[in-house]
Amino acid sequence: QVQLVESGGGLVQPGGSLRLSCAASRSIFSIYVMGWYRQAPGKERELVASITSFGNTNYADSVKGRFTISRDIGKNTVYLQMISLKPEDTAVYYCNADVRRGVSTPGNYWGQGTQVTVSS
Repeated sequence: QVQLVESGGGLVQPGGSLRLSCAASRSIFSIYVMGWYRQAPGKERELVASITSFGNTNYADSVKGRFTISRDIGKNTVYLQMISLKPEDTAVYYCNADVRRGVSTPGNYWGQGTQVTVSS
């Protein structure tokens, strides 16, 4: 199994920056895809950014050029660097891992979420 723990959320002013961290309980080297999702009250959870085991990245159109997903395999951690934050970025951000090998139950694993609030 895989446990994921997010951290780094908080309150920032528009135009500010935050770096979110997702620490995994096992090596992320062989995890097929890891990503960040976000969900605002009353809205569907949406994909923000993802990174594959090959290092390929994808971003939602709304965050391209502002957010960067990266990984540190040695620390079993995935990051989401967010700059030029906007009020519409306010949401709970969740880490996700699409695990296909090395666990008894392959599938999607989720962290508990971390709140990001962008407000003046």
